[in-house]
Amino acid sequence: MFDSLKTKFTSLIDNVSQKTISEKDINDVLWDFQLSLLENDVSMKVSEKLGIDLREQIVGEQLSLSENKKKFIRSKLVDSIYSVLQSEPMDLFELIEQKSSQGMPLVLIFIGFNGTGKTTTIAKLGHIIKKKGYSVVISASDTFRAGSIEQLEKHASNVGIKVIKHDYGADPAAVAFDAIKHAKARNIDVVLVDTAGRSETNKNLMDEMKKIIRVTNPDLKVFVGDALGGNAVVEQAEKFHEVGIDCSIITKVDADARGGSALSIAYVTKRPILFIGVGQSYDDLLPFDPKWMVERLLS
Repeated sequence: MFDSLKTKFTSLIDNVSQKTISEKDINDVLWDFQLSLLENDVSMKVSEKLGIDLREQIVGEQLSLSENKKKFIRSKLVDSIYSVLQSEPMDLFELIEQKSSQGMPLVLIFIGFNGTGKTTTIAKLGHIIKKKGYSVVISASDTFRAGSIEQLEKHASNVGIKVIKHDYGADPAAVAFDAIKHAKARNIDVVLVDTAGRSETNKNLMDEMKKIIRVTNPDLKVFVGDALGGNAVVEQAEKFHEVGIDCSIITKVDADARGGSALSIAYVTKRPILFIGVGQSYDDLLPFDPKWMVERLLS
């Protein structure tokens, strides 16, 4: 991973002898840096942005002969990636406390493309929230996909969480409304709303999503992105961001050797990544750590 990038960095370090780093010194390495990012599933937009940032930070820098150019360039590369991954911090459990103090549940609606792992992720997150001592209910608002309700009920049963459901074909917004009503009546702390996976190009399904959001007025709209989605996940994030994304969860990170999708999603949405899915167990949902992701990208 990043072999060509490392080679060019080494070449740059060996060949640049002057104290001031010039455009000419870094053109080749920046080009290969961007290509390496693309090969690691980072979108074109993000790779270009990082290349521009790196150029602005390096060109014109004056180094003493004793300074280590390799360390300098690497530190600037790391800074550029951090600038994308870091956003306004969000503490989910602090938000739960704030809503609880108002006598209201925190409502999270999960949105995303087909097959990203929303249902499993909801069960994992519900399990984590329960372990923190809060109560949870799940809305089975995917009334479209055959077997979706049974799948959700199975996962919810495994972690001891109640599911509010209607029949298949029912209005997803009505199911979510009933789940929120149930939570308010029983002083439940958190409502997790499952929704049907939908193509970002399907206008009818996207309009339905907007209706669910209008009816439920969720506190957080959580985009669930697949780490294996490659550049396609960027188009999905952009389209769903038109509906509104407050934060993201990246799934299947354990199966992804690169991590570029997380970098792309963070750049496109300008919203924090809260958790990453790293396995099949209900405990395999970890808080997102930018430092861990940077090391993964540059390992």
